[in-house]
Amino acid sequence: MKTPISGFYRNPVKFRMPTAENLVPIRLDIEIEGQRYKDAFTWNPSDPDSEVVVFAKRTVKDLKLPPAFVTQIAQSIQSQLLEFRSYEGQDMYAGEKIVPIKLDLRVNHTLVKDQFLWDLNNFESDPEEFARIFCKDMGIEDPEVGVSISNFH
Repeated sequence: MKTPISGFYRNPVKFRMPTAENLVPIRLDIEIEGQRYKDAFTWNPSDPDSEVVVFAKRTVKDLKLPPAFVTQIAQSIQSQLLEFRSYEGQDMYAGEKIVPIKLDLRVNHTLVKDQFLWDLNNFESDPEEFARIFCKDMGIEDPEVGVSISNFH
């Protein structure tokens, strides 16, 4: 069934759960007792090693954060995964939705400033592939820069 959207007819596309090529973007920004943990990455919920609590414990241990961060990190990831899953099966209308994206990132010793147009409804567009090509073209070798760029949404 075609549905009118802004004067155009578009076919609905069913939202799908993530696959290896369609990872869930996760953003963390947690502050406890004056200490802050901020990160952005993609999560593969179908990976058998992707246990949220284990990840949270390992992160807290590796970064020497207070133990209270374990619960906050795990809860934040779980709530973002639940929100993502809540869209499964819903109709999404696939017409063009072009938005301007402005990158203004500082990652380690690399500063990235750029702007471009992105079609949010082009399901063939892959932010991770875009980030890999962008970094390669710009001669950026720090892998953390690519992760930050792919989480530009």
